[in-house]
Amino acid sequence: MEWTTACPDWERRIVARESLIPFPPLFPSEAQRALNVFRELQLVDVAGSPKMGAICRPWLLDFAGAIFGAYNPETGRRLITEFFLLVSKKNSKSSAAAAIMLTALILNWRQSAEFLVLAPTIEIANNSFYPARDMVRADDELSDLFQVQDHLRTITHRNNGATLKVVAADNETVGGKKATGVLIDELWLFGKRANAENMLREATGGLASRPEGFTIFLSTQSDEPPAGVFRQKLQYARGVRDGTITDKRFLPVIYEFPQALLEEEAHKDKSYFYVTNPNLGASVDAEFLEREFQKAENDGEESMRGFLAKHLNVEIGLALKSNRWVGADFWEQCSGSVDLDELLRRSEVVTVGIDGGGLDDMLALCALGREEKTGNWLHWAHAWIHPVVLERRKSEAQRFRDFAKGGDLTIIEDAGQDIEQLADYVERIEKSELMDRIGVDQAGIADIVDAIAARKIERERIVGIPQGWRLVSAIKTLERRLHEKSVIHGGRELMSWSVGNAKVEPRGNAVIITKQAAGSAKIDPLMATFDAVALMALNPKPRKKKYQLLFVG
Repeated sequence: MEWTTACPDWERRIVARESLIPFPPLFPSEAQRALNVFRELQLVDVAGSPKMGAICRPWLLDFAGAIFGAYNPETGRRLITEFFLLVSKKNSKSSAAAAIMLTALILNWRQSAEFLVLAPTIEIANNSFYPARDMVRADDELSDLFQVQDHLRTITHRNNGATLKVVAADNETVGGKKATGVLIDELWLFGKRANAENMLREATGGLASRPEGFTIFLSTQSDEPPAGVFRQKLQYARGVRDGTITDKRFLPVIYEFPQALLEEEAHKDKSYFYVTNPNLGASVDAEFLEREFQKAENDGEESMRGFLAKHLNVEIGLALKSNRWVGADFWEQCSGSVDLDELLRRSEVVTVGIDGGGLDDMLALCALGREEKTGNWLHWAHAWIHPVVLERRKSEAQRFRDFAKGGDLTIIEDAGQDIEQLADYVERIEKSELMDRIGVDQAGIADIVDAIAARKIERERIVGIPQGWRLVSAIKTLERRLHEKSVIHGGRELMSWSVGNAKVEPRGNAVIITKQAAGSAKIDPLMATFDAVALMALNPKPRKKKYQLLFVG
């Protein structure tokens, strides 16, 4: 049997309100059998206590049909084993989770099978358990068939001993589970946990001996730039959907705006709210969305980004705070294609900035080039951390690992390795004959200066850059450059995160950016950028051109 879970024409489909599942159920009779059960389940928290079949939109029936229709009854094997659904808030996700897992429990044939709903918090766990519990109690036949234990959030089949358990990951272990079916709710919250990948591996480990088993990932978009397991799974799902990754055992269903609509800002047009809200007019009230949108517009950029993320599934690229640095508002618009090689190829002169470097700190390097023909500034940065940072800042540990996988951050193994690698980069820039000077934070630079000097770079070219209020000129210069789009950076996630962390602090008639104002959030790559800007703002002369003029004279 041949099929593909890729849906390369999803942009046309989603705007046309067509199904995002590119194939009919693999085993139609199994899909129909399951949907007959699914449709009969009752929602008691909806006016009139309707059955699922009476209120379900086609998209949800298609998703449930694809899950159950992937099971081959002759071999006892499910041909599609992983399912990913990303849909905006309030689109019946919790009710669907309850109905799908209860249907699986009803149809199950395995003695003492375990079905598991894994939620990041007790509140979210209850959001899935209560509808399932109420579906059982609303039906006399199901009430006879199942025992409901509220205090354990467990529903047990009286005949074969199979169970549906809803587990809150913040206070219950998932180790040793041998689940036949696992549903992971609000994956975006798991993405913020350092141990989430291991936790999910434990929860789904039992599927290795359950050929009929399945895993379902449900989520809304994150209220911060995606991280951890959520980022990994979302990128993988997009790859499968777009056809760049071939995995016919993984089915992605992603309700998000096509890039063209985002670029046109059509996602802010209420007539397009349906794109990521397939339940608009049912569980999602159109007037509510429009009112929330207006409130977000009045409350500012931070509130608007929160609305777009949760209600329209727009991915946040830069986590802007209310007391953010004004340059952050223009950072994303300056994204381009710039790596270190490209920067050196296009620049006539380069300045370097360095910041940080303690064992409990991040060491950051920035190269800032001035493009010969346009005068635009080209930006590249890299950073290093010691493993101790992962232990002490567990809330950000998974994000740091993501940066490392993306190539923007190096997690060093030995003390001093970061300084040596940084010096290697500086030597590489020096050998291009483009580097003017190196700007550093004056605190704790001795080892860095020694390592750079060992590369036969003159110490007098390493300049201490005053910090605090004396850095205001560099901050304002970069703000103006970003607003004018005369800075081009690589759009790297590490820098976006660092820029988003920057907080301004009033100081007299000016505002400054300091590590103290940022608190535990890391801004070292941005501070290194300011150091490089402070030197580039002095309009350094190209070394190559200077030598050529001297020779001619």
